Amino acid sequence: MDNPPPRPYALLMTPTVQKVLGALVLMVLGVLSLPLVASLFDGEGTENWIIPVQLILMAIIGAVVTLALPSLASASASTTTRALTGAGWGVLAALIGLVVFFFLLNGFDGA
Repeated sequence: MDNPPPRPYALLMTPTVQKVLGALVLMVLGVLSLPLVASLFDGEGTENWIIPVQLILMAIIGAVVTLALPSLASASASTTTRALTGAGWGVLAALIGLVVFFFLLNGFDGA
C-alpha cells in the first residue's frame, strides 16, 4: 500500500508532538467554536442551529487537522479514513467544549 508523500512540516515533528499539538488545537477550537457559532446564530429563528452548526464546523476542522497532522490517525489509513477519523476527533472536541461551557455557566450543581 502506498503511503502519501510526507509533508515538509510533518517531517519536523515527531508523532508524539503531532498528537499533542493536534489535541490542543482541537480542544481550544472545540471550546471557542460554541461562543463563536452562538454569536452568529443567536437570533429568533436561528437559535436551534447553534449546536448542529458547531458540530459540523468542528467535524470539518477535525478532518483538516488530521489530514495536516497524520499521526492523529492510523499510519496505514487512507486519506479518506484519516479525514473521517479527524471528523470524529473534531466532534468529540466540540462535545467536550459543550460540556465545559455547561459547567462554566451552570456550575456543578446543574441547571
